[in-house]
Amino acid sequence: MPDVAEQTAPLRTDGAPAGGSSLAAGAKPDAAVVRDALGVGIAVGLSGFAFGVTSAGSGLSLLQTCALSLLVFTGASQFALVGALSAGGNPYTAAAGAFFLGVRNAFYGLRLSQLLALPRPLRPLAAQWVIDETTAVTLPQPTRRAARIGFTVTGLTLYVLWNLTTLVGALGAEALGDTDAWGLDAASPAVFLALLAPMLKSTTERVTAGLAVLLALGLLPVLPAGVPVLLSALAAPVVLFLTGRVKGGGAGKGAATAGTEGGR
Repeated sequence: MPDVAEQTAPLRTDGAPAGGSSLAAGAKPDAAVVRDALGVGIAVGLSGFAFGVTSAGSGLSLLQTCALSLLVFTGASQFALVGALSAGGNPYTAAAGAFFLGVRNAFYGLRLSQLLALPRPLRPLAAQWVIDETTAVTLPQPTRRAARIGFTVTGLTLYVLWNLTTLVGALGAEALGDTDAWGLDAASPAVFLALLAPMLKSTTERVTAGLAVLLALGLLPVLPAGVPVLLSALAAPVVLFLTGRVKGGGAGKGAATAGTEGGR
């Protein structure tokens, strides 16, 4: 078990506590971390109601709807699955789209495992809570203690609320009537975009996100439901390739100019 000094030490970029005498220099009050985590957990957890309504409106049973929230617990993937099914998409294509959309959580886990450094028995349980929201709250924390508090409070609050509101939404779907008229299927994507937008700090990241949106919207009318989401991921290698070409061209011109000046 790490001692208090280690848990309150500022984290290096690799997730390990930084040494030195200013161990608590980057510490953040526990109450502030809990407040931020509760804010995210409650705000996003309530949108489980939208998933419950949308899922029930798409033809899934109450048991199937609740099982998705209990076992899958990644809102964007859940909405992608029921959205593709309600649009008449092939179940296998819908499942594939939801699966690949959820793969991002595995990459989150690689980073969070360094920051949290949880005991081995707890890691399988914590893996269930590795999602966009817990990652967004955990990564900015200045100490390991704050990261653990943020992750735990966000994960617990969100998991409990999401499943409760999923149940309520599924039970109340019939009373709401036509779920498409309410536009509830846009709730989870809106939350995801709200969390993602502040992280797009560089021009490359913004261009990649914009191109992914254009690809998804452009392919939506011509491809089966769920496939445009998968193909929108091609935006990343395309932008990286073009960025490399631009940088390579700039370096080549710089070298040529230096060579010309050196020959004078």
